[in-house]
Amino acid sequence: VFHLFLHTRKKMRLLLYLIICQCAINSVNTHHVSNPNVILLMADDLGIGDLGCYGNRTLRTPNIDRLAEEGVTLTQHIAASPLCTPSRAAFLTGRYPIRSGMAAFSRVGVFLFSASSGGLPSEEITFSKLLKERGYATALIGKWHLGMNCESSNDFCHHPLSHGFDYFYGLTVTNFRDCKPGQGSVFLKGVQKSLVIPIQIAGITLVSLAIAQYIGILKVPFQALGYCLLITAISLAVLIFFFYHFRHLNCFLMRDHQIIQQPLSYENLTQRLTKEAMQFIGRNTDTPFLLVLSYLHVHTALYASKYFRGKSKHGLYGDAVEEMDWSVGQGLDVLEKYNLSDNTLVYFTSDQGAHVEEISSSGEVHGGYNGIYKGGKSMNWEGGIRVPGLLRWPGVIQAGAYMDEPTSNMDIFPTIVKLAEAQLPSDRIIDGHDLMPLLQGKVTRSKHEFLFHYCNAYLNAVRWHPGNSESVWKVFFFTPNFSPEDSNGCYDSHVCFCHGGFITWHDPPLLFDLSRDPEEKIPLTPETESRFYEILRVIQLAVDNHTRSLHAVPNQLSWNNLLWKPWLQPCCSSLLQSCYCDYDTSGSLPEVHLG
Repeated sequence: VFHLFLHTRKKMRLLLYLIICQCAINSVNTHHVSNPNVILLMADDLGIGDLGCYGNRTLRTPNIDRLAEEGVTLTQHIAASPLCTPSRAAFLTGRYPIRSGMAAFSRVGVFLFSASSGGLPSEEITFSKLLKERGYATALIGKWHLGMNCESSNDFCHHPLSHGFDYFYGLTVTNFRDCKPGQGSVFLKGVQKSLVIPIQIAGITLVSLAIAQYIGILKVPFQALGYCLLITAISLAVLIFFFYHFRHLNCFLMRDHQIIQQPLSYENLTQRLTKEAMQFIGRNTDTPFLLVLSYLHVHTALYASKYFRGKSKHGLYGDAVEEMDWSVGQGLDVLEKYNLSDNTLVYFTSDQGAHVEEISSSGEVHGGYNGIYKGGKSMNWEGGIRVPGLLRWPGVIQAGAYMDEPTSNMDIFPTIVKLAEAQLPSDRIIDGHDLMPLLQGKVTRSKHEFLFHYCNAYLNAVRWHPGNSESVWKVFFFTPNFSPEDSNGCYDSHVCFCHGGFITWHDPPLLFDLSRDPEEKIPLTPETESRFYEILRVIQLAVDNHTRSLHAVPNQLSWNNLLWKPWLQPCCSSLLQSCYCDYDTSGSLPEVHLG
């Protein structure tokens, strides 16, 4: 009996000890997963097949691959749009861009000018706003592409500082070929196609009226003819001035509200962006912070510093990818330097897939590689929307795990908002879902039963992942017309468009099962899929429910909001001085050590 008593007492003491230890562990974990630092790394036009962790064997991306080794790799991570502006709007708000008016009904689906009046509406709630309210230091470094001004050249209604960021260093528009001398002008090519016929018609009309007036066939008031000639001449003069000064007017670097370099210089640009990111982390070692490092790589115009130029096996594109990887490594190193790694969630992605039609004037491929997936940027084939998705948080989320469930870049919004213990907005639909249960292995299924794929403002395709099946069904209501027909893109127009003669409608819609055919090679038919019409019926019901959830909002990408407005033009000096300045005194830059 005595020995039994001792044994029982020991077991009780051991049980009590285990309970105390578990409570302590739970306490640590509870503290650990609250208010972490957040670093969001976004590449531009990077293909999912460009990274070693997604199967590339020729480009060197050891630092990005390290995120995969130490975190979770999402293999079906989907951009909410295959174009920069709407994808980034969805990323920041957790909502389909159609809900915020950031999806175009016209051909042009992104902002092209710094002096456009459209942009992310002030009514939209970004994750940066919510984290700032929770005491986070917030910074955006790099590309914005969501507008700047509304009614004057300095109202900054769409500027990053008006959307929850404390600090901004970067470009308000994007990186164009036109920004880098010698890289050509994709923009001019498109404008020429659009303007040649109207200019010819206007010229022929004016000449015909003048001849008719001269020989007396038609009497046109001389004053009216003079006004027409004057308006035409002024319009042409403005166009010529604008195109001649495009680089100075649209390619500039800002710090907060001040232009510090106009036009933008590409010299050591990635090193400068990286230094700004490292300094921001260093300033906030004792404060929770949100850092969005939005790379210009690998959107054209391609560039790389002298340390990386000519070092890769894939020309200037590969050099740019490897330079970006170096920058990611610098960020990870500075986290280790300040002992912040274990309390920092790091996320890496691209705003959409690689731009497969990007070829330089000399014939060098300047677009990336989308792996096995069809199409690319501007298309809702998998190559345009299936993007890298890497998340690392040591000790909190699984390391070295792969997840093939459908996820979205919209999911980052609710994920980090909940981690910061902020409240999700209750007055609007949030389309993203919290990723933490999936990342921590608490659940195995994504909450995204349906994902809706828009081509600008037009519903192009729908993905359905039934809860009781491994299948991922995808239907296309229309598809882009490739040019040439046997190619993998729209090479004649440089990007694919979303309406009119640029697309082909399908009735019934094209149906694929991505779990068996991720390359979208063979559309299913009623003969090859017995549930064909049932699948289409379920998806149509989902479309009807989704459509009913949409509300009319001002179109931020209307022609009126897209066009260049001289009174909105930011300029650090004056137009007479060609808007020139260079106040970017970066000082010493991070050292580059290549292995």
